[in-house]
Amino acid sequence: MKKTKTYSPKVKKIISLAVDNFFWILGCVLYASAINFFNVPNNIAQGGFAGLAIVINYLTDLPVGAVNFALNVPVLLLAWKFIGKKFVAKTVWVTAILSASIDIIDAYIPYEYTGDKLLATIFSGVLLGAGVAIVASRGATTGGTDVLSKLLRIPFPHFSYGKLVMFSDLVVIAVSAIVFGSIESALYAGIVIFVSSRVIDYILYGMGKSKMLMVITEKSEEISQAIVTQSPRGVSIVPVTGAYSGESKNMLVCVLRSNEVSSVIKLIKSIDPNTFTIITEANEIIGKGFKASYNE
Repeated sequence: MKKTKTYSPKVKKIISLAVDNFFWILGCVLYASAINFFNVPNNIAQGGFAGLAIVINYLTDLPVGAVNFALNVPVLLLAWKFIGKKFVAKTVWVTAILSASIDIIDAYIPYEYTGDKLLATIFSGVLLGAGVAIVASRGATTGGTDVLSKLLRIPFPHFSYGKLVMFSDLVVIAVSAIVFGSIESALYAGIVIFVSSRVIDYILYGMGKSKMLMVITEKSEEISQAIVTQSPRGVSIVPVTGAYSGESKNMLVCVLRSNEVSSVIKLIKSIDPNTFTIITEANEIIGKGFKASYNE
């Protein structure tokens, strides 16, 4: 019988980091391509710090990637203090990859699509969404308003994360409309955000808006504490007994928004890689952090 090759924890960590970096680079290249090929030549600022960098590039001709990184620096310094070093270190690295990708592609692949603006908008949204989804699938973020919104939730916890991100993007889009002198640019930016958000959800989680996780584990206390402290969601612990084995374990039940699933699953697996996890659609959720009433 052929033996299964096993790796030491250190080797596994190195392999995991290499895979993470491959997908982070791929996602950032797709994101950067959308900015260089479609957004910059058509004056479309899609929101976020990258969108603000496009506006600054229009006014000053400074490189978009370098400006994007510079805008992230003060926010990341605050996040280092108030959110956590591990999260910020990863975000700094991915933000650096994204910023470098934007300027490298601009320098060595000088392609600009200036045809039908609606086509440019749609393809930009698809590339941006695919890029963000690939980065998020490996537990990272491209920085910008994602980090800013996490910081704003500290003094304003009654505002949802999604609403803070949306508000930040709307501010950038409004500024771009003024600078570009065109309401159409703002409308196209809105389409980019809509398309990219749909692509992100579709790639990562299918078409469902929210998910319910049922996690059977022997480390329920550690995992539940990690989810409560490192994500915006709560957990219910339900005692269960295996019919075949007769073993008593706990099942964690957690309801998440679609864009939170990837990071929570990675967190769970880092604590107990032997968990048995079921992910189902949750079409209607009424309660704190979701909807206040039915059909809201």
